[in-house]
Amino acid sequence: MQIMTIEGVPYEWINQLQEIHAHVFDGANLPVEKLERKEGLLCLLAIEAKRIIGFKLGYIHPDGVFYSWLGGVHAAKRGQGIASLLMRQQHTCILAMGFKKVRTYGRNERKAMLITNLKHGFDIVSTFVDDKGRHKIVFEKLLE
Repeated sequence: MQIMTIEGVPYEWINQLQEIHAHVFDGANLPVEKLERKEGLLCLLAIEAKRIIGFKLGYIHPDGVFYSWLGGVHAAKRGQGIASLLMRQQHTCILAMGFKKVRTYGRNERKAMLITNLKHGFDIVSTFVDDKGRHKIVFEKLLE
């Protein structure tokens, strides 16, 4: 397995990225136009045998903090530390880019990701209810 880091939209991998996104997020669509609107988009892809088995996407939030937006690992590959590897690589990249803090949101339905965030030094800083009525947990981490 290799981790590929792409700044901007990963056009050459877009079909596979959309497939794994739908797999991880219950069929949800990830339009290219949505990716193109994200300032400073950073894509990390876990590749095995020329297939994406995991991904981590983030971008520069309007308040200047790096926002770790979406990520996941194919169900057949979970439990192997791939999400943690992607997270560590993302943090290394954004620290090199000059960011001192990373933020992400989590939901109670995705407990594995909540646990991963806590294991990697994130703090819970607040909660809110989004436009779709879903309760979100706000995590932040100061990068070293």
